[in-house]
Amino acid sequence: MTAPTKPTNDGPSDPTAAPASATASAPPGPSAASAPRGPLAASGTPATAAVSASASGVRLHAPVIGWFDEHARDLPWRRPEAGAWGVMVSEFMLQQTPVSRVLPVYEQWLARWPRPADLAAEAPGEAVRAWGRLGYPRRALRLHGAAAAITERHGGDVPADHAQLLALPGIGEYTAAAVASFAYGQRHAVLDTNVRRVFARAVTGAQYPPNATTAAERKLARALLPDDEASAARWAAASMELGALVCTAKNESCHRCPIAAQCAWRLAGKPAHDGPPRRGQTYAGTDRQVRGRLLAVLRDAHGAVSQAALDQVWHEPVQRARALDGLVSDGLVEPLADGMYRLPLS
Repeated sequence: MTAPTKPTNDGPSDPTAAPASATASAPPGPSAASAPRGPLAASGTPATAAVSASASGVRLHAPVIGWFDEHARDLPWRRPEAGAWGVMVSEFMLQQTPVSRVLPVYEQWLARWPRPADLAAEAPGEAVRAWGRLGYPRRALRLHGAAAAITERHGGDVPADHAQLLALPGIGEYTAAAVASFAYGQRHAVLDTNVRRVFARAVTGAQYPPNATTAAERKLARALLPDDEASAARWAAASMELGALVCTAKNESCHRCPIAAQCAWRLAGKPAHDGPPRRGQTYAGTDRQVRGRLLAVLRDAHGAVSQAALDQVWHEPVQRARALDGLVSDGLVEPLADGMYRLPLS
């Protein structure tokens, strides 16, 4: 998602690597229902499948990386000056949020908090306030918690070690691998939705990957990685960008794809998705919408807000109370005496 377009001064310009947790032991091979299909698909025993996938990867690496060299977007978190902290901030912000919405908030965030210690020195409520309307504001609290831990445990520098990254609050398998790869050039398989979709189509012949990342996908991603770190990271960045710009979920542009001639899904006639229905997320009328309106009042207030003021944002009292209780439970809002509320100070 945030891999650099060119090599950085922080290490090999290589954004891809399988998280340590994923490489510790080989997960079981794909089930019959999810078995790869098509000319590039792995087949036979797990060992044979890995060899087949690795051979497929060799044929895919050069065209995808070459395409990336020419078409990669110039994004601020991909520039050398972004550093590991800039990469981490972008990874938190880009979860379930498009680049166009992240860009202005990212720039303002890094201008205000250029290092983890700068963010850790402020109240977590300020992180929630600066998060604005990016959505899923618990990410702001988690990023603040990670910044505090980095300051306390690592002297204010984002650790390069994958295990240490994974031990930070709010950091999961994907984010730890992404930061280790994109910021430090380590060899990890970074599996976001875009990469998973590219692999599903190009290698396994399926229109979409499973709803949740599977052991078989992790195994395939590791098998597809180039052996050397620089090439592996470049491959990860390139496959991610290919999924974001060309091999998209709804309007794939096969005429612009550098591996269309090798794509298992295309060569199979683009069979329709035969897995569980893929449901789009709704927003209007949901508790998420109510929570967003309540937080907007608190962000704009720069101080405590009365219950009466919050009652104005939503007409239905039961849903409004449920949404407010959820914000308090999540640590995004602090209740005070006399029916007053504020963003968290600690």
